[in-house]
Amino acid sequence: MRQDRDPNPAAAPAAPSGGDRESALRPDGKREVRLWLRLLSCSALIEKQVRAKLRADFQTTLPRFDVLAQLDRMPAGLTMGELSDRLMVSAGNVTGLIERLVREGLVSRAPGARDRRTSRVRLTAAGKHAFDKMAAGHHALVEELMRGMAEDDIAHLIEMLGMLKEALKREAS
Repeated sequence: MRQDRDPNPAAAPAAPSGGDRESALRPDGKREVRLWLRLLSCSALIEKQVRAKLRADFQTTLPRFDVLAQLDRMPAGLTMGELSDRLMVSAGNVTGLIERLVREGLVSRAPGARDRRTSRVRLTAAGKHAFDKMAAGHHALVEELMRGMAEDDIAHLIEMLGMLKEALKREAS
């Protein structure tokens, strides 16, 4: 990324007052780097709002919300390994979180039917109720954050990002 920045700060365009750092790259800088930085910036801005909403309205964290969301999608439950894979975090990160959610009565954990060394985690009725309220607030916030974009632009951006995702998957394999 360093090669895309002008070594003379006085000659580089200043970032706009909104902190749009990707626009501060030299105009002849790599568009791919600018795109990557724009994606990171948008993601960080959305995540900051989501974290604040979850904390203020539901006294919870984004990782807890993510666990509950994964379990909501799989009513039969998930093993700890499946859950950590879906969340793209280590099993150790998930274990402590699940233990707290079990103590709070939001999830249940039971030994696996075929392999007693594994455990299957499911939402409890209280967990489902709590998650449904959080999900409604989350969806309303995301809709509000995207309100400045036209429906056609949103659809086009979804399509374009899907193409990027597929290209990245091909590159990784």
